[in-house]
Amino acid sequence: MKIFAAWAILTSILYVLQTSLFSMFAYNGISANLMLLLTLSVAFLLGHRYGVFMGFSAGLLQDLTSGSFFGCDIFSYMLIGLLCGKFSDHIFKEQFILPVLTSTVVTAMHYFIMVIFIYLLGYHLDLQRNLYLVLIPMLCYQLAFAYPVHKLVFEFNKYVKRWK
Repeated sequence: MKIFAAWAILTSILYVLQTSLFSMFAYNGISANLMLLLTLSVAFLLGHRYGVFMGFSAGLLQDLTSGSFFGCDIFSYMLIGLLCGKFSDHIFKEQFILPVLTSTVVTAMHYFIMVIFIYLLGYHLDLQRNLYLVLIPMLCYQLAFAYPVHKLVFEFNKYVKRWK
């Protein structure tokens, strides 16, 4: 129970940072998505089951507070947690370059899942303009914050494992 509470506190701290501090440094309303990076890191370090659970938790938190289409972030984060978690058995846990590079792929995947949901719900979007205004700044932020978040989750996971 202590381990679950510790992960919940880490998730809450990262979400507060994402919504309060990093929103002050947003470019055109786009800032770092720490919940996506947290899901990616947990999936790579702990496997697909924990990745899906973290994806559900982070997506639920984001969907409840963002006011956008409910369930889109949950689905996207759970899918990302599942896919990245499936590769966790085949990578070295101490390697940090793969999660950093994968953060750009995962961010683009999350973006296109959201665009598909928007189109399926009947809304129209200028994709070329939106790619330039939303996806490119989002990729830059994710690339900049992927290493610090993964390092934090890696060290936190080592610290929490000592409690068992």
